[in-house]
Amino acid sequence: VFGTLGHGGAESRIIDLYRHMDRDRVQFDFVVHYEAEETGKKCPSSQELLAVRHADYFDEQVKALGGNIYAVPRFKGLNLADYQKAWGNLLEENKNTWHAVQGHMTSTAAIYLPIAKKAGIPLTVAHARSAGTDPGWKGMVTKVIRSPLQKDGACDVSLACTREAGEAVFGARRVREGKVRIVPNAIEVDAFAFDEKDRKEVRAQYGVEDCVVLGHVGRFHYAKNHAYLLHVFYELKHVTTLPVKLLLAGEGSLMERAKDEARVLGIENDVIFAGDRRDIKRFYSAFDYFVFPSRYEGLPGTVIEAQAAGLPCLVSDTVTRDVDVTTLVRHKSIGEDAALWAGAILEDLAIRTDETGEHIRMEAIAAYRAEESVRARAKLKEAGFDVATQAQMMMMFYESGRFDA
Repeated sequence: VFGTLGHGGAESRIIDLYRHMDRDRVQFDFVVHYEAEETGKKCPSSQELLAVRHADYFDEQVKALGGNIYAVPRFKGLNLADYQKAWGNLLEENKNTWHAVQGHMTSTAAIYLPIAKKAGIPLTVAHARSAGTDPGWKGMVTKVIRSPLQKDGACDVSLACTREAGEAVFGARRVREGKVRIVPNAIEVDAFAFDEKDRKEVRAQYGVEDCVVLGHVGRFHYAKNHAYLLHVFYELKHVTTLPVKLLLAGEGSLMERAKDEARVLGIENDVIFAGDRRDIKRFYSAFDYFVFPSRYEGLPGTVIEAQAAGLPCLVSDTVTRDVDVTTLVRHKSIGEDAALWAGAILEDLAIRTDETGEHIRMEAIAAYRAEESVRARAKLKEAGFDVATQAQMMMMFYESGRFDA
């Protein structure tokens, strides 16, 4: 269960897992949420919602892998009865179809998982993937709605990508008592290996062949803190003579605000908004440095992907230390002035300058990054971040309902 099948971190991780499943043993279907108003009905059926729904990023991949997509109306608080009815109807229409319902959308999991259990679903799973909530009214409502998940029996199994995410959703007591299973966000580690050809092609595409390129991957959302990132880049430009560019991959509701902020800071000509990219793996090779000042996260797969590509990362101290698999990651507080982040980045970039302070040759950077990537990928696999290994574990879980089978 997801909000959408867009190119988000949780969705990407599950699609990676899905691709590595033995689909003769385990098959995935997906339930997403959509606006009921677009159908002209108060409580439309799944088919009616799908008829007006715009395709999401992963729709075609799901269908190619043999999965089906279903839809329920988006929960807005006042439509609780309609939301419950939609779930009841969906489960009744697909009776005896599903063995398990796994909710990655925990904001309403305490509503739909009990309905699934009552409908006869053998295995209900809540999966916490974020250690925070949005600010204001929306965040407060989310905490209230999902609070039943902190009680034993709300679902059969509680999973979390990190201890912090588990405590945020299921409560510290349940984590402490071992009632929450930690399953790290795994990736296809070798797919993110540094590639010199990708580096040259992506950098040429954006005209940044001779620049130091800072990168970020993530949707334009409050949690990702793009405004702070832009201020860090602004400060960096004022403490170095190196030609620097900021390459941002992703889309979202706050993208236009970020573009406005770049114009206000006078850095719009040095900030590249690449949009949502299907070839994002290639971008990590093109970056020289990864900056990730999130306000909150679960376990950001992007930081794991960046390490696999041998990329140095500066990450906010609100991000779990579970991402510190290699020495490529360092943390700083987003409570600090942006100039201090810029200084830290400049220190790290020193390893990419020669004795005169000039940016070193492309070939030298490529050789360094290739070596770092080999070392990092080995460590990531040892730490359990390889999706092929995790797929085997999750298949046994889905078949048995236990992790100790």
